Amino acid sequence: MEYEFSEKVYKKLKRLKRKDYELFSLIKIKLEIFRIDEKRPSLRLHKLSGGMMESWSISINESIRMVFYYRNKRRVVFTNFGKHEEVYKR
Repeated sequence: MEYEFSEKVYKKLKRLKRKDYELFSLIKIKLEIFRIDEKRPSLRLHKLSGGMMESWSISINESIRMVFYYRNKRRVVFTNFGKHEEVYKR
């Protein structure tokens, strides 16, 4: 699976790399797992509902999620990441 980041996510990741390198590194690991096997159970991949019904989410850890949509069958675009209550706001 190929992926890309929205401008918002790219900027957030850049800031995170300076502020919390440990979390940044974990995100890199999870994205590599996603690239190899998007359905790996540890990612807890799930489709969202309501106002976000075109989006999907993976779990980075207990509290951090990454939200994305499928551009096509082989490519996704990550549009947001953060704590559960931050990314699932409508």
